Amino acid sequence: MMSQRIIALAVLFLSASACTAAEGDRQQPPTSPPPPGESPFGPLVAGMPTYPRPGDVYAAAGPNMLAEQVRDDRALVYVPNTKSNDVSVIDPKTYKVIDTFPGGPEPQHVVPSYDLRTLYVASSQIPDGGLVPIDPRTGKPGKFRLLEDVYNLYFTPDGKQAIVVAEAYQRLDFYDLGTWQRVRSVRFPECEGINHMDYSADGKIMLFSCEFANRMLVLDTLSLDKLREFTLTETPDGMPQDTRLTPNGQHFLVADMHAHGVYVFDAHATRQTGFIPTGRGAHGIYFSRDSKLAYITNRDAGSIMVLDLATLKPTTTWRIPGGGSPDMGGLSADGTTLWLSGRYHDEVYVIRTRDGKLLARIPVGAGPHGLTIWPQPGRYSLGHTANIR
Repeated sequence: MMSQRIIALAVLFLSASACTAAEGDRQQPPTSPPPPGESPFGPLVAGMPTYPRPGDVYAAAGPNMLAEQVRDDRALVYVPNTKSNDVSVIDPKTYKVIDTFPGGPEPQHVVPSYDLRTLYVASSQIPDGGLVPIDPRTGKPGKFRLLEDVYNLYFTPDGKQAIVVAEAYQRLDFYDLGTWQRVRSVRFPECEGINHMDYSADGKIMLFSCEFANRMLVLDTLSLDKLREFTLTETPDGMPQDTRLTPNGQHFLVADMHAHGVYVFDAHATRQTGFIPTGRGAHGIYFSRDSKLAYITNRDAGSIMVLDLATLKPTTTWRIPGGGSPDMGGLSADGTTLWLSGRYHDEVYVIRTRDGKLLARIPVGAGPHGLTIWPQPGRYSLGHTANIR
């Protein structure tokens, strides 16, 4: 009898302890953001905003986490068409093109400004390239600004300067955002076709793809000194494209159109750590709103590979019914749809991220490229079409 009573008391004690622990877990306060200048990735480069949640560089860009300044912007999709030199504007609710306006000569990408208050159409044709600003409140373009060879557009981590990637000149041009006067220019002749870029989680290094040189460059963000370079290994005629830091800040992914897959580098691009075959013509890299998946577009295969970011293993592949050429784009604010330009088919694809179902294919201008769906979650833009953090 005594032993039964002891067992009963022990069970009661353990049950009460479990309930108390569970209640304590539920009452835990939310994790506070680190103090200014600190982060789970170590000290940040000067002027770079801290991360609101440890270990996730996209913590501020979750589903529908729209910053106050973008909540009244028109919900639209902007598609730069490189061959027809215009921008198609799509209503994301009806899947209809509702406007078309000039995008400058050979428009490549539509890029949100650092403060998210302007969208820029990057126009690269030599010598007449430049920027067309778009007011995201109205969806209407402003006056074309002549700048030399704006193939791609990024911003310094402190938001003080724009970085124009002048691809044809193997050059990075830095512009003051107040005056749009060029303040610095650095050329890298070994990086023919300098193209896509991303920062390390602490903002201290930049990893650039060299599209026509089969290599990657690693630069110091402040000095712009070249720290190292990599010749890519899978094929001698590699064509590296989109370059993205994974949400956990531990890997860089680089899509290569001729290697037909994604290279993996470590957190500060000190070494190549792997290669993931994805499909012919691997080009664009986009992350799910929960930071768990990457969507890799395979332009030549007409497919999108879904990559588990925890394991860096493919989970499935979605194919465009009837064929297509998925290129660049981004996710809707709620993360339920992936919008991609069909580069060779003059159309845009809308894909449901739950199961890869094609919801729409929308005819646009000729040669659609770096589209942007707006508004986007996040606090600030580091440039390109999908690097909002």
